Amino acid sequence: MEYHEKGFFFLHNERPHPVPLTGNFQKAGPNTYAFQYDDLNELYGRLSSIESLMTSDGWSCSINCSRQHGAFLPARKFLHLIKHRKMVNVIQQGEFKSHLQPIIALDDFSLYGYESLLRADNGIDRINPAELFEVASLTGFHSMLDQKARKSAIECRQGQIEPGTKSFINFLPSTIYNPEFCLRHTFKIVNECGVNPKDLVFEVVETEKIDDVNHLRSVLDVYKREGMKVALDDVGSGFATVEMLTLLKPDYVKIDRSFIDHCDQVEQNQEFLRKVMKIAGELDILVLAEGIERREELLFCKDIGMHYAQGYFIGKPTEEALMPFAESQFV
Repeated sequence: MEYHEKGFFFLHNERPHPVPLTGNFQKAGPNTYAFQYDDLNELYGRLSSIESLMTSDGWSCSINCSRQHGAFLPARKFLHLIKHRKMVNVIQQGEFKSHLQPIIALDDFSLYGYESLLRADNGIDRINPAELFEVASLTGFHSMLDQKARKSAIECRQGQIEPGTKSFINFLPSTIYNPEFCLRHTFKIVNECGVNPKDLVFEVVETEKIDDVNHLRSVLDVYKREGMKVALDDVGSGFATVEMLTLLKPDYVKIDRSFIDHCDQVEQNQEFLRKVMKIAGELDILVLAEGIERREELLFCKDIGMHYAQGYFIGKPTEEALMPFAESQFV
């Protein structure tokens, strides 16, 4: 949808309902009505007050700079697109980049990889990535944002990350309807950037709710077939239960930070972490502790045999990759 700060607003219904919006209008077709507006924000304010009525009666909407209407959208989706048009433009234009948070190996505290984290910046306002994904879901741009975020994460390796260093990249399985088709774009970017697939780890993000485990497994299998690794994020919260490890058998699991917080002191956290380590060991899965903010947490995770760690104590996400680490920084 193209946005016009002033122009013509159109209402359409498949059934003959009374026009829900007051003001002068013209007939623009069967059950189609045209209103002229001078301010898009003012129009949104008027429409949001009758959103429930428009939705229940089945109205659809369109705007244009001329008297010829464009494609009609359901009222609720139309209003989401108007309300969040700044973020929609960020998604469409790809106005974001990947910041890199370091991940270290706990056996010798050496640099193991980076997690690529989306940071949106339209030049004026910084936008919360979680909010960006929420808007994408509301407006139907989920797949586009997920695809562009994967592209940004892969491209940011160029000139920054040495071959052999891992990149952990978030993805949303629900946006991938046909794994063979939907992931083809990702594999194309990998080849164009000359990235070794073995250096990429794709992880299911924490906000994703998985209803179809078989679908998720098919997505992960396609990644693995292409030589990439997969990770299950935030184990211990939401759908990412310990039982899922047996069903999905990811290459890595990332422990939810709530279990890492003061794990050197909280007995309940220690019990959970040891349980994960036992199951992961049986399934040959590598374990990563995220959210490390204290030296004591880092050393406890090392002592119980965890393989990798990340968190603010190790390094915050930065636009440029941090230099390799030395053991003396953490011991």
